[in-house]
Amino acid sequence: MADVSIGRNIAATLQVEQAEADKKIAEAKAEERRALAVAEEQEMRVKLVEAETDVPRALSEALRSGNIGYMDYVNLKNKESDTKMRENIGNIPLDMFSKPVDK
Repeated sequence: MADVSIGRNIAATLQVEQAEADKKIAEAKAEERRALAVAEEQEMRVKLVEAETDVPRALSEALRSGNIGYMDYVNLKNKESDTKMRENIGNIPLDMFSKPVDK
């Protein structure tokens, strides 16, 4: 009877150790995926910044070549500022406008 009990304890211990090893492997794979996602996000941000630096050059070239006029440029700037204003208004928390009730 003691041999059966000892055999079960060893098997249970081995199962626990295998489960812990499997858990560590899964955690390592998850961390690897997370790190890859972070690296990809950073790479995309760099590409965005690079693309944004091309906009002023392209705009000045379009102005120089006559593809757009001064008023087109002014209208573009007005649209940009209007868009920023709307984004800021959209980010205002709604509870900012509610007044506490004094009793």
